[in-house]
Amino acid sequence: MSVMDSLLAFTFAATLLTLTPGLDTALILRTATVEGRKEAFKAQMGINTGCLIWGAMVAFGLGALIAVSELAYNILKYCGAAYLCWLGLNMLLRPRRSFVSVATSETKSQNWFIKGMFGNVLNPKVGIFYVSFLPQFIPQGQPLIAWTFGLVFIHLFLGTCWSTLLISATRPLASFLRKEKVIRWMDRCTGMVFLLFATRLALSKR
Repeated sequence: MSVMDSLLAFTFAATLLTLTPGLDTALILRTATVEGRKEAFKAQMGINTGCLIWGAMVAFGLGALIAVSELAYNILKYCGAAYLCWLGLNMLLRPRRSFVSVATSETKSQNWFIKGMFGNVLNPKVGIFYVSFLPQFIPQGQPLIAWTFGLVFIHLFLGTCWSTLLISATRPLASFLRKEKVIRWMDRCTGMVFLLFATRLALSKR
């Protein structure tokens, strides 16, 4: 596979992966709706940072440990599932009532960058994906570290473009989406999604 073929193939595959609804999409949509664009972009930056951390681990060989060690995989898996459960239960049992309360009081105690980052770092599926997926698109004889980070940055660029589109799409509906009933519904729905992902992660196998 030539360099250009590798880049085109990876970009196509990463685009499909990015457009597939998942935990990141749920987090971005919910944060943009309830917290506003600024916090949603913070969550996106956190997600990107989590991908970079996994990319670094793959590039320097640490990600391979998760792929081959059952114990390491399970520890990370259950930590990730517990974290998602904590996020989901908070949203499900303590839904927000208004954007005003979020902006004036609760947001100060929320760090959506950290939540976005941990959502990826504590998900071993992301690591397994990077370990098994990225090497397929590195042409033989090319520098592993440089190519790994290059492919990761392509993935991040696509993810940022998609998230920006999602965040922008919430703006025309802002007045509707920030009503008390809608905010509570969004919180509870996102909480349920997080709990489903937590259960799926806890029961998953490599």
